Amino acid sequence: MQHLIDKANTLMEALPYIRRFSGKTIVIKYGGHAMSDEALKESFALDVILLKSLGINTVVVHGGGPQINETLKRYGIVSEFVRGMRVTDAATMQVVEMVLTGQVNKEVVGYLNQHGGRAVGLSGKDGNLLLCEKLLQEVKLEDGSVEKVDIGFVGDVVKVNQELIQTLEHGKFIPVIAPVGVGKNGESYNVNADLVAGRVAAALRAEKLILLTDVEGVKDRSGSLLSSIALEAVPKLIDDGVITGGMIPKVTCCVDAIKEGVKKAHIVDGRVLHAVLLEIFTDVGVGTEMHQ
Repeated sequence: MQHLIDKANTLMEALPYIRRFSGKTIVIKYGGHAMSDEALKESFALDVILLKSLGINTVVVHGGGPQINETLKRYGIVSEFVRGMRVTDAATMQVVEMVLTGQVNKEVVGYLNQHGGRAVGLSGKDGNLLLCEKLLQEVKLEDGSVEKVDIGFVGDVVKVNQELIQTLEHGKFIPVIAPVGVGKNGESYNVNADLVAGRVAAALRAEKLILLTDVEGVKDRSGSLLSSIALEAVPKLIDDGVITGGMIPKVTCCVDAIKEGVKKAHIVDGRVLHAVLLEIFTDVGVGTEMHQ
């Protein structure tokens, strides 16, 4: 009997959060190990479907770096990276678009629908969903100066067609977005999935932005998880070397999204089963929450 009571207590803990977020929008960046492990894929799909069933509008933006790497290797194309961004020439862009929109997007949509969801796949080119300009990557030179480098068909999102997403939400569909954008002349752009998720969340004035990663969250110098970070603390944490490497762009993405109207952003360990539900519906959560 006790285990049944524990289940009831868990539901009661979730009740205030269900009330708070019903009718609101949550944007989830889906990537990393959560996309490759079968148990985690099922866990993620069920989390998203449950959120939608509870009246919470859920938008998924997926990555696909490992799948792109594998396909480029088969074609004999060697990737070069500048500060973590893939240099994307015309041949690489063709592969990126093929993999993200033709393979990964359809797999994510199919998995959600297989488990009872109503998912619809989109790329940034559909309905001009993600209008982009060329992104020039900043590189620090030996003399300390900063130079902007052209890394090909890599884009920065300058406008999101939120009406398209909202139309799908009102129809009780789950939008699943591949991070491929479109330029003013119809050209395709490879866009960082975290950046896309942040821009989409800002355009929708989302209640939450959740980035699934392969780490527990942001940690302090001793290796302990920082469960909550206020925006004003971020610059010092970066200057002090607490936030380093690949965590910097993720944190920056969260900061920008909150400044543009997102209520809260979360960096969550996607290797944990039902990580999304645990972060949203429990008092403690499983990652790092960022807030004003």
